[in-house]
Amino acid sequence: METGTDYSQAVRNYIIEEFLPGENPDNLTPDLPLISGGILDSIATLKLVLFLEEKFGVVLEAHEADKEHLDTIRSIVGLLEAKLR
Repeated sequence: METGTDYSQAVRNYIIEEFLPGENPDNLTPDLPLISGGILDSIATLKLVLFLEEKFGVVLEAHEADKEHLDTIRSIVGLLEAKLR
């Protein structure tokens, strides 16, 4: 069974590989704003949603693909934990 730490690491690795190649991974903290900070635009957010659905076997509703749910790694992990209970 995966834990919040496993979710966090998987999401973090994906974001670094897909959207921040060459950046210092230490800068991607659990509370770094991804959408409101300009790291993820609408296309990148859609790619993230597809990754989450495929990797974790969840279905995100349209209203969940927003800044409230996907702006930080911490909020993404919270969403995954709620979906996978």
